[in-house]
Amino acid sequence: MIGKVKIIEPGYFSTIQDRGRFGFAKHGVPFGGAMDQISYKWANVILNNNENDACIEWVFQPPVLRFSESTIISVTGAETTLFLNDKRVGMNQRIKISRNDVLTSKFCKNYKYGYVGIRNGFLSKEVLGSRSFFKGVTSSHMLKEGDQIQYRKVGKFTNQFSKVSSNSHFKNSNELLAYKGPEFDQLTDDKKHLLMNSSFTISGIANRMAIQLEELVPNDLPSMLTSPVLPGTVQLTPSGKLIVLMRDCQTTGGYPRVFQLSQEAINSIAQKRMKEICKFQLIAD
Repeated sequence: MIGKVKIIEPGYFSTIQDRGRFGFAKHGVPFGGAMDQISYKWANVILNNNENDACIEWVFQPPVLRFSESTIISVTGAETTLFLNDKRVGMNQRIKISRNDVLTSKFCKNYKYGYVGIRNGFLSKEVLGSRSFFKGVTSSHMLKEGDQIQYRKVGKFTNQFSKVSSNSHFKNSNELLAYKGPEFDQLTDDKKHLLMNSSFTISGIANRMAIQLEELVPNDLPSMLTSPVLPGTVQLTPSGKLIVLMRDCQTTGGYPRVFQLSQEAINSIAQKRMKEICKFQLIAD
């Protein structure tokens, strides 16, 4: 039997996300997918889901959800206080849902991105092999009040071995492990030293496409042809700004690529708020 979750309040920039959309970069289609892939993964692991089952991703403020039928959910990622029908429930564990239950929460305490998983995943429309929202690819790019998302009803609730601590991958971590980008060795030694020994601040320009850092690094590299980029590519603009490309980034770019973040570092920087600090740590060749 199919149930529906109704969006009573959408929260802030709530979307449907899975692992992402692969194999279409040559057509200019971004990879997309959950910003923090580890928190997303745990939302599914807790429920014994498939690794690519779709979750609701939210930023700072989770949505208010009403479930039409029984199921099991999990909430992971950014720390928030959860209530099921006004009764406190915990994160990072299985939560039993009965017919017409309502999930509410407070503004998140720490970090940015959180995930609501559901047994067998949310059943929004699959486009190009993924349910991840992206403007111009999917019919919706953000959840809004009144939207309804289908899911499979679950009648039996089990709770064995179903609680995890899923935030350890980004707690107290300012270091971003990175590989040399294709243009890194074109930098002068003093520019390399500056990049490797400076702390950088997350600016107010941060979204699913990219995160801009506040500090400037003088750039005298020559202009370059448009080249492939990926989530985690760190570009150095002519004005000296560092831009960290994220999950919804374009597939090509024309700025020097000085670093390529590890997958762990992409997850970590996704959860950093404005004015938080990060440093690049080069991974040995």
